[in-house]
Amino acid sequence: MFKLPSYPVLLLLLALTACSSSHTLHTDVLVVGGGTGGTAAGIQSARMGVQTTIAEQSTWLGGMLSAAGVSAFDGNHNMPSGIWSEFRAQVYKVYGGPSKVATGWVSNTHFEPHVGDSILKQMAAKESRLKIYYRYRFTQAIVKGNTVVGAVFTDEASGKNIRIMAKQVIDATELGDVMASAGVPSDMGMEASALTGENVQVPESNDIIQDMTYVAILKDYGAAADCTIVKPANYDPMEFDGCCNEFCSTPSKLASNVDAKKMLDYGKLPNGKYMINWPGKGNDIYINMIPMNHTERLAAIETAKAKTMRFVYFLQTQFGFKNLALADDEFPTADKLPLMPYHREGRRLQGLVRFKVQHISAPFVQSQALYRTGVSVGDYPIDHHHRENTQAPQHLGFYPVPSFNVPLGALIPAKHDGLLVAEKGISVSNVVNGTTRLQPCVMLTGQAAGATAAWTVKQKLQPRAVAVRTVQETLLKAGAYIMPYYDVKPTHPHFIAIQKIGASGILRGKGEPFQWANRTWFYPDTTINVEEIYPPVKEGLVLPAATKALLTIEQAIAFSASLGKALNARNSFSFTNPSAFAQEVEAAWGKWGLQQFQYTRPVTRAELAVLLYHTVDPFNALQVNHTGDFVKPNNYN
Repeated sequence: MFKLPSYPVLLLLLALTACSSSHTLHTDVLVVGGGTGGTAAGIQSARMGVQTTIAEQSTWLGGMLSAAGVSAFDGNHNMPSGIWSEFRAQVYKVYGGPSKVATGWVSNTHFEPHVGDSILKQMAAKESRLKIYYRYRFTQAIVKGNTVVGAVFTDEASGKNIRIMAKQVIDATELGDVMASAGVPSDMGMEASALTGENVQVPESNDIIQDMTYVAILKDYGAAADCTIVKPANYDPMEFDGCCNEFCSTPSKLASNVDAKKMLDYGKLPNGKYMINWPGKGNDIYINMIPMNHTERLAAIETAKAKTMRFVYFLQTQFGFKNLALADDEFPTADKLPLMPYHREGRRLQGLVRFKVQHISAPFVQSQALYRTGVSVGDYPIDHHHRENTQAPQHLGFYPVPSFNVPLGALIPAKHDGLLVAEKGISVSNVVNGTTRLQPCVMLTGQAAGATAAWTVKQKLQPRAVAVRTVQETLLKAGAYIMPYYDVKPTHPHFIAIQKIGASGILRGKGEPFQWANRTWFYPDTTINVEEIYPPVKEGLVLPAATKALLTIEQAIAFSASLGKALNARNSFSFTNPSAFAQEVEAAWGKWGLQQFQYTRPVTRAELAVLLYHTVDPFNALQVNHTGDFVKPNNYN
């Protein structure tokens, strides 16, 4: 007769069974998701000497720019910032330079998806403090009180549950799943214009998100090849009515006024490949996967794949592109399709601040000076995809926007601790998501999240307690922009000075909406009149009364001395002795890389920035909070 073990032995057996089906790991920073932003977050955190772990559901790094096949960068071509610049430089190295990757017309930088994955894996492999687990599917956040302390994953290779405990967690999932699991407040869908104050003609809030896409990468197998696939189920060519001017039943249905060849060349990649990510009656599809469980999401993915395969068959049969078929040397998948869909939108954090259109279109006149807190830059227009959902507003009225910077407070939950948010889940309005969602901006936002996370560990602080200037300083040292200046590249001799003075608000840029690459100009070589200076203190400053008169070097020195005195700047300059201060500046002028010191000559904007940077250092003397307010209590605007 079988005999049950004694009670203590039974407890031991149960414990051993539990241990065999689950495992606990520990790290300093846990990045949930190895996508575009998550990979950058992990690399940046590890570079700062912090033990960092990335848990990624697929077997690739890069998310939308590689695993989802969207391997054509949108935006930031003229702002080579941080890890995005490093990545692009490696793309250039692989293919032989910028001209070799300007193959399509949607972007300046096209590459094969597997190359993107390979580059990111090479970058990650250089970081000894970075550990990456692949095929780890997020299942649940681990929360203690109001603090996220880790996450549970399913190891899809073994089926085991894995717990990863961390001092700091970054939600870098595509849809914001960690914050949802942790109970961190977020938003989904469109806000009414009355709620945000954005003049975008959305009459009432709704739960509509942007269309998603299951991308296909086609390969040219030679003019003589016939690669036509079996006719997909439910195929009807009229599903794509209006995709180009050669297939349009009526002018009112024309979604994209291009011919079939130009439609194909939209995402032409190197080595005879084509990215099929066509928004105008192509393979966009409306499916809101955000509230779905894992099983439901798998089914939705199959629906999206089916539409893409119908579009591939349509291209092959309708326009004679029978020599094109799914590339056999891209993705490690049985169906040759990408590892994941392209999600344009997920949940959006309710953060310390909400980044809205007003902050982009007119950053210098808002009640919140969020531009002073920038940690990531972008220049792509606000671009929404809603053609596949007839319930969505089809004619949103957008502000023209210049280039912009994303505020640090958009990455930090308003009340919960232990969590930062990257990817598309940052605290922005639905409208602004239409530009912050693009690959370069997401990559740079991820880098900022990684830098912030590393500082939380180093300083034993929660994210909201890490100084804005500390994060910005770290990013600048990493070659990243904090201000979106089109005309001052990192190679400029005074890049750091101009970035820091720009972030102080003393000298402001001028925004310009411009086609598909918006701009903000600093105009470093132009002269200044007094009304262009925005002093951060109200009293005790020396400025000429004539606001239209050009500011001279002598007057700039007097202004700097008075500002240094007012701020009680702790530098080794004689701010309280204007004559001595002027002599100190004259002696240092050439050492700072400046030329032609003449008291009576009009000073340039770059020269004033350099003068303030080396003497007063308002970037550090004027710390800011997450809303961009100066934190010193006395005498501030």
